[in-house]
Amino acid sequence: MNQPSATGPARTGLIKAAVILTYMVFGALLNSVGSIILLTTQSMGASQAQASLLDAYKDLPIAIVSFLVASLLPRLGLKNAMLIGLAAVGAGCAAMPLLAAFWAIKLMLVTIGAAFALVKVSAYSMIGLMTRGERSHASFTNLLEGMFMFGVLGGYWLFSQAIDDANPHSLAWLHVYWVLAAVVALSFLLLLASRLDETEARPSGPAPSLAADLGAMWTLLAIGLVVVFLGAAFIYVLIEQGVGTWLPTFNRDVLKMPTAMSVGLTVIMPLSIALGRLLSALLIARVGWYAVVNTCIAAVAALIVLTLTQSAGLQPDPRMSWLRAPAVAYYFPLIGLFLAPIYPAINSAMLSVLAKSRHAAMTGLIVIFSALGGSSGSFVTGRMFMAFDGRTAFALLLVPVAGLAIALWFFRRGLVRRAAHGGQADGAAHLAPAVTR
Repeated sequence: MNQPSATGPARTGLIKAAVILTYMVFGALLNSVGSIILLTTQSMGASQAQASLLDAYKDLPIAIVSFLVASLLPRLGLKNAMLIGLAAVGAGCAAMPLLAAFWAIKLMLVTIGAAFALVKVSAYSMIGLMTRGERSHASFTNLLEGMFMFGVLGGYWLFSQAIDDANPHSLAWLHVYWVLAAVVALSFLLLLASRLDETEARPSGPAPSLAADLGAMWTLLAIGLVVVFLGAAFIYVLIEQGVGTWLPTFNRDVLKMPTAMSVGLTVIMPLSIALGRLLSALLIARVGWYAVVNTCIAAVAALIVLTLTQSAGLQPDPRMSWLRAPAVAYYFPLIGLFLAPIYPAINSAMLSVLAKSRHAAMTGLIVIFSALGGSSGSFVTGRMFMAFDGRTAFALLLVPVAGLAIALWFFRRGLVRRAAHGGQADGAAHLAPAVTR
């Protein structure tokens, strides 16, 4: 199914469009958990304790599937793997309005998680095949992650349109999955019609066993620079998922907003992340990723502190409207603007120093640690909501923010050391020339 083709812009345009659309629909599906948590507790009678585990139903399959098959995907075919993921998710979305049960939501999230493992490993491995050079790689990575967030934005908008505040027990919001199933079908057809030469991504030699496949990841984990990077990726996703998943509930419980508004205003965060990632590509090209990322971490901490001071003591307002909503409801989601550059920047920095044949194994590790970070962020923040309150839960996010700054300092130092030693630091003799930006 994957036929060799030229790698010029004219030939890669269709495959790039297919990968972007696929990534966007998974953005909508994966990040709908915040809305689902709020809606299932309201319309299906699920407790907050039950709902707090929903992220794990998608994140753990992401980690498990990535761990088991990431290095094997180049031999299966990156495009083939992505098609399999789309087919599974399309069937799951079509089934949701028909089943209309809490157990079905869990099953759907498991399917989405397993499929996204295939999609993300394939997409990140494809970037090296569709681009040439470090700057091109970083640019398309930021574009892809930016469009992912536009998908998140579209998902929030769809769910907010399906909410009926006058009938909180209505299950009409499940009909959103018909729309999502249609977009998945379009992505499948577009990807099926595209071509990509995957020769460079396939390792030479006989097909590896599962043990050898897992060994490819463990080899990478023996590199100190990789371990530090994965720690930073874990912490970043913990922060983003902790805020993003529980932001609708924060809006309702702390800012005292109606349910529809609580979900609707959440779209500001993915929109700001999308814009931040598209704009950050220009900044990073000029001043380097580390300066941009450090500035953004400081801004994230400042915005959390400002939000905590401005959200104290708010009371329900019977005249609440979009124009009468607390100002904090509009500016706190702008935290996404500063979170935006961090993830694609550090991923690109790490992948750019690896041979293309090792991108699938490295991406598998990225997906695993990102999934574990996402589950941890959602679960811990949810438990803090129950044990204390929404303000305290978000205040405690300052701890991982500080941890992220420390981890990235060590990561940057590792890159500088590699540059000084000709790219051979930490025993990484198989790595490509060092990245010094």
